[in-house]
Amino acid sequence: MEALVNSSKASFASSFWHGRRVLVTGHTGFKGAWLAIWLNRLSAITCGYSLAPEQKPNLFEAAQVAGLCQHNVGDITDPHHLSRVIEQFQPEVVFHLAAQALVRKSYSEPIETFSANVMGTAYLLNELRSSKSVRAIVAITTDKVYRNNEEGRAFAEQDPLGGHDPYSASKAAAEFVIESYRRSFFSNLDIGLVSARAGNVIGGGDWSQDRLIPDAIRAWNAGQVLTLRNPTAVRPWQHVVEPLHAYMIAAQQIFQTPSLSDSFNFGPAAQSMISVGDVIRLAAQYMPAARHQITASSEQPHEAQLLHLDVSKASRILGIDPVWDVGVAVERTMQWFASYERAPNSARMSCLNDIDDFMQACESS
Repeated sequence: MEALVNSSKASFASSFWHGRRVLVTGHTGFKGAWLAIWLNRLSAITCGYSLAPEQKPNLFEAAQVAGLCQHNVGDITDPHHLSRVIEQFQPEVVFHLAAQALVRKSYSEPIETFSANVMGTAYLLNELRSSKSVRAIVAITTDKVYRNNEEGRAFAEQDPLGGHDPYSASKAAAEFVIESYRRSFFSNLDIGLVSARAGNVIGGGDWSQDRLIPDAIRAWNAGQVLTLRNPTAVRPWQHVVEPLHAYMIAAQQIFQTPSLSDSFNFGPAAQSMISVGDVIRLAAQYMPAARHQITASSEQPHEAQLLHLDVSKASRILGIDPVWDVGVAVERTMQWFASYERAPNSARMSCLNDIDDFMQACESS
């Protein structure tokens, strides 16, 4: 239920974060590392809780994020370790990003995926409901939580949840956990709890396997031809700073007004919802030797062909609107990786440059 309508554009309050105690689960991951860098820029006191990075290179190590926060290596499904960290740190704001986040891996590791994404969320929320310090929680799920019949319309928050692959199903199940804890516990404790359903995120420092831009850059840097499995698939593409900005604004608002707690889509404007092939054509402009080919295989796991998000609710209630279009998102991503190839020690500064430029764009829009 919509508790309050905010018709004006949201104001990002940098002062809100100064000295604020913030727990980030999944801070060793791509989005989590970006968020830790941004929070440090805002002089927040950040505590991270996550598994160690799985691959090399990774943004957490490249940008030396461990030095920006209280770094804890732990499993989100270990409630005893999690409880100790929360008790010792006493967070005021929590961003929950820890997850098994890869669709294709979810087919080979379905139990790990459901354990991390469903039970991990339940363990965290269960620990936080007894916290005396926490005031706002933003739990990140995905745009893939919806039961996708590919009818061509944008999904809104009230649409049925579902999921074909284990990753999508696990995140839809996490949404039910979040909603249950919101209604059963947090609404009575005056603690804000938002579930955030963000679109397909790209940006510098993402070296994950089976993701479009990282796969493209790996292939092109090696002089290889990129193979596209599903070039006509349409996704809501956005630069990583867009959802992180939205998460922080949502946290600010529910910290002050817990009754705004709800689920929200965070994604790009309609014109940035383009195909895989179009994204690759944009990216190829920045690498002259880039080549790609299309392959079809009946052995490929199921992938939705069309995924659009309706982001009007976040705009109407939280005052959050997209800023950078997909062209800027791809350009910034390719420039980040080009800078890293020239100077690997530039990773953190490149992130900060993107953050600063994005905030300037927000102020002028």
